[in-house]
Amino acid sequence: MSIDVGSIVEGKVTGITSFGAFVELENGKTGLVHISEVADTYVRDINDFLKEQDRVKVKVINITDGKIGLSIKQANPNYSERAHQSRSKRKTASSASFEERLARFLKDSEERQQALRKSLDSKRGGRGAR
Repeated sequence: MSIDVGSIVEGKVTGITSFGAFVELENGKTGLVHISEVADTYVRDINDFLKEQDRVKVKVINITDGKIGLSIKQANPNYSERAHQSRSKRKTASSASFEERLARFLKDSEERQQALRKSLDSKRGGRGAR
């Protein structure tokens, strides 16, 4: 059985590291599921999602220099729909809040700069110190 990019295969988790999990595929080859490809949510500790010897369905996302990149979250048939919807919602929500946060930061920063200048000028005996 050959492994092609885009194919969904089943494998067994053979090792877990801080950056991902190694999965042995049906043909005896081993690939890596990076921690960012384990679940749709943020994964702080991969051990919360996977254990050694677990059987998992994975999608082959790349093959580079004999190394096989795998994804558990992309093997889910509903992944592309959910990812597209959540990305569009995130963009609109985060861009507005980013603009607001940036404006607030600039205002606070300017106020701090003015207070610092006033303090330094009075210590130096400069303009407006009397």
